[in-house]
Amino acid sequence: MTTVKEPGAVATSRSSRLMWAILGVVLLADALDVIDATVTNIAAPTIAAELGGGESLIKWLGPAYMLAMGVLLVVGGRLGDKFGQRRLFLIGVAGFTLASAVAGFAPDPALLIVARVAQGAFGALLIPQGMAIMTKNFDREMLGKAFGLFGPVLGISSVAGPVLAGFIISADIFGLTWRPIFLLNLVLGVIGLIVAVKVLPRDDDGDRSTVVDGWGSGLLAVTMLGLLYGLIEGSTNGWGVIPVVSIVVGVLFFAGFAYRQRTAADPLIMPSLMKNRGFTSGMLVGLAAFAAGTGLIFVLSLFLQEGLHASARTASLGLVPLTLGLIAAGFAAMGGMVAKLGRRLVFIGLTVTFVGCAAVLALVEAYGTDVSIWALAPALLVIGVGIGFSFSTIPTVALGDARPEEAGSASGSLSSIQQLASAIGSAVVTSIFFQSAGTGLAHAMNVTLIVVLAVTALSIPIVTLMPRKAPAGPPPPPE
Repeated sequence: MTTVKEPGAVATSRSSRLMWAILGVVLLADALDVIDATVTNIAAPTIAAELGGGESLIKWLGPAYMLAMGVLLVVGGRLGDKFGQRRLFLIGVAGFTLASAVAGFAPDPALLIVARVAQGAFGALLIPQGMAIMTKNFDREMLGKAFGLFGPVLGISSVAGPVLAGFIISADIFGLTWRPIFLLNLVLGVIGLIVAVKVLPRDDDGDRSTVVDGWGSGLLAVTMLGLLYGLIEGSTNGWGVIPVVSIVVGVLFFAGFAYRQRTAADPLIMPSLMKNRGFTSGMLVGLAAFAAGTGLIFVLSLFLQEGLHASARTASLGLVPLTLGLIAAGFAAMGGMVAKLGRRLVFIGLTVTFVGCAAVLALVEAYGTDVSIWALAPALLVIGVGIGFSFSTIPTVALGDARPEEAGSASGSLSSIQQLASAIGSAVVTSIFFQSAGTGLAHAMNVTLIVVLAVTALSIPIVTLMPRKAPAGPPPPPE
């Protein structure tokens, strides 16, 4: 006997399949972002050795991507509101894929850095749209399932990036060494684009009345570029006129950006948020934690390869304890600990990070470059747990005192701060490492750890100014 399905049941089944397909495309886009943000942690020395560019290229590979992402992340969300999330998502995927191809085939350091900037820029157009599309089209139950999957997928991606880079470089596929880490995005990007065209719902092409603060974005871009270029150029080639002028220009443009945020009709950061002590203190703690943590992870990968002479694959495996600690702590935080402990979990995270860094410092001080990767593993696990608690908790707790109408702007601002702090941290901490390397890489690692310990210690008292508790419910989509 043939069972006839009700039309409503068939429609519901199709709708369910469509929602899962949309979620799959959004998760793929976010995974590509995380992987590309982390692959150069391991690949940088190999890329610099093959292309040339030396320390300067190593210092720029990560910050170039994160700088563009951080500056344009909030703007990307506004552009989606203005021109339609589907359109911006497709442009973002296509542009990211094309930029990855340019990076993979880059014949010199300059073009590779340009490609990294383009990857970050198109990623900033792409990432905000996925959250907005899901918020518009998913019911509460499906949205809950989606939020539940983001943590595991992005956690796995953060491990996959460095490990994948290490194995690809060691495999030397077709004699291309590091290039397949970017060329792999061609396959994934084309698949993602084809599926996105088919499954993403057509929207109303956005609200053309939405205002995008281009002046504010431009001022912020010049600010960050001036500061980063000055720091990297000065620490690499000496503190001549150009790096000093670059930093001065960055400071002046930051003053212009701050003025713009107070006077613009539709600023990137709502002025009321800057008067919110809990939010601003959270932003300061986040700036310190993300800068120190991201920079430390990058320098640890350099120390393993340059100091301990580990291969790219061995170094990537050596960092697995850190990444596993980060993922486990992140899941524990978002699984209920942040709601229960609030800002106390931020304090715990920073304190655990401090303890882990102190343990690595003791090991390197005692054994120098003769320390084994396995001896470092427990301390790296502790650092990962501390960073995981901090990274997962700071943006959430910082929203605790934000009013409902401020929540979207606050969330977007914190996402941008995370990317910009990561860019600053990668550049500054790496510069400190190389500046101190003249008397040996063990000494350079110790100086770097002391700086990270100092930054961490200075940020701990500021935690007392953050909101006591995280806001109830999932974080709002960034505006």
